[in-house]
Amino acid sequence: MFTQAETQLHTFRDLLRFAVSRFNEAGLFFGHGSTNAYDEAAYLILHTLHLPPDQLEAFLDARLTSAEITQVLSILKRRTLEKIPAAYLTHEAWLGDFSFYVDKRVLIPRSFIAELLREQLTPWVADPAAIHSALDLCTGSGCLAILLAHAFEKARIDATDISNEALEVASKNVDDYGLEQRINLLQSDLFSALAGRRYDLIISNPPYVSAEAMAALPEEYRHEPRNALASGEDGLEATQTILQEAANYLTEEGMLIVEIGHNRAALEQIFPQTPFTWLETSAGDGFVFMLKRDHLPQVVK
Repeated sequence: MFTQAETQLHTFRDLLRFAVSRFNEAGLFFGHGSTNAYDEAAYLILHTLHLPPDQLEAFLDARLTSAEITQVLSILKRRTLEKIPAAYLTHEAWLGDFSFYVDKRVLIPRSFIAELLREQLTPWVADPAAIHSALDLCTGSGCLAILLAHAFEKARIDATDISNEALEVASKNVDDYGLEQRINLLQSDLFSALAGRRYDLIISNPPYVSAEAMAALPEEYRHEPRNALASGEDGLEATQTILQEAANYLTEEGMLIVEIGHNRAALEQIFPQTPFTWLETSAGDGFVFMLKRDHLPQVVK
């Protein structure tokens, strides 16, 4: 079908219709930026043709050269048959107005913490200028560390990951935003390489997928690094370690913010005495918690 398309399709509109049909036929999963076949097809075609992402209507009836049609069909074919997420095909992912380079060395950025950082963690942080040190634990592509730097302009930021390959991607993004003087990238298994450091703010979007959920993931997610998704039988292995150790790395008035997916009930069962504050996001208040240092399960004075 893709071979026939090279000679029978001529306009952007033709390719868009063809892509939506193929995506729906293949039963693709959309969870890495787009939410449906139409939006993802439009994005991939616009990106491949180096066109503005917000000007679709202006180009719908434009005729493409044979070389352009070949290019577009090639990327549509890979998305359809290999089920590679669009962000890995374009090496581009967005969080709000921020664009990041991504490839298969890192998780595709998607975090409710990004929404909260756009508001400088209001009302939980009363004075953004008072945040002088921050940590992004499990930084992956470096996206949240970069958002931290923009939200808290007075802060020095450490960004850590267990994967040196992920840190290579993070380094590119940090350089692209000109933040290499403010963001320090470190290889670390959670807090292992951070002895003696203290932070006014720690954020983390750690692995939080349970074994059962890992087994049921759509094929698109299987292109992502497993160690950035899986976290033990219940999905809370990394989060438990963070909760048990974070007090040692926070200043007296320091704050911890962690994203945990759909694991709120399980986490509250494990830590029934911990007064989690659940932060409101676009998906509700069950995905990101906040704790002050003194409320952490084990506080080392």
